[in-house]
Amino acid sequence: MPAPVNRFKQALKEGKTQIGCWASFGDAYATEILATAGFDWLTIDGEHSPYDISSMSQQIHAIQNSQSEAIVRIPIGSDWIIKQVLDAGCQTILVPMVETAEQTDYLARAMRYPPDGFRGMGGAGARATGYSAIPDYVTTANDQVCLLVQVETVKGMENLDDILAVDGVDGVFIGPADLSADMGHPGNAGHPDVEAAIQDILKRTAAAGKAPCILALNDDTAQTYLDWGAQVIAVGIDVVLFAKAARALRNRWTERLG
Repeated sequence: MPAPVNRFKQALKEGKTQIGCWASFGDAYATEILATAGFDWLTIDGEHSPYDISSMSQQIHAIQNSQSEAIVRIPIGSDWIIKQVLDAGCQTILVPMVETAEQTDYLARAMRYPPDGFRGMGGAGARATGYSAIPDYVTTANDQVCLLVQVETVKGMENLDDILAVDGVDGVFIGPADLSADMGHPGNAGHPDVEAAIQDILKRTAAAGKAPCILALNDDTAQTYLDWGAQVIAVGIDVVLFAKAARALRNRWTERLG
């Protein structure tokens, strides 16, 4: 029995557009509810949300039996957290603040068992192997892992072609907020220079045969990014969706009551 097919990675290979949402509550119950929406993928945000490896593992479990594929954004590109997230059963990892080909190569190898990488072999007691119920996991897992790297600085943009040339990277995820800040326009991802940079990254990523990925916080921006060539796009953040809905409900009743 081989490692489970990574439906997200397979969809990328087939050129399918993948729509997702950020899971930022830090709570497995909330993520389980979000998973009923039927997004193609959900990102468990370990960079900016209150997660540790234990709570990440709970989120992965909450998503596993849904239509959505789990993606974990780890807080930093380090082999120890990559190892733990993979062993917890997640097959797709998103790494923030990637700026060089050397860093990208390290991440790709950290996700793979030897001889293609240096992922530790101690998965017998891990969810990824079905707690040793998947006998061929070690020999097949490398084909199913998926690496997305975030290019969100000027340095990363300058090194983009070298990053894209690394074997083992499946997509580049643009961080509009950080990119705009690093370009001197904090809080203004709609600045013409930033928009030009985003279009350039999307175009070059697709030309290299990798998946162009990005996050948008409103429908108009999301559609614009799709028109520019994004294949993978986050169209919301669960915390923001909840906050907006709660405030709108309160405002409606405030107006009714005068």
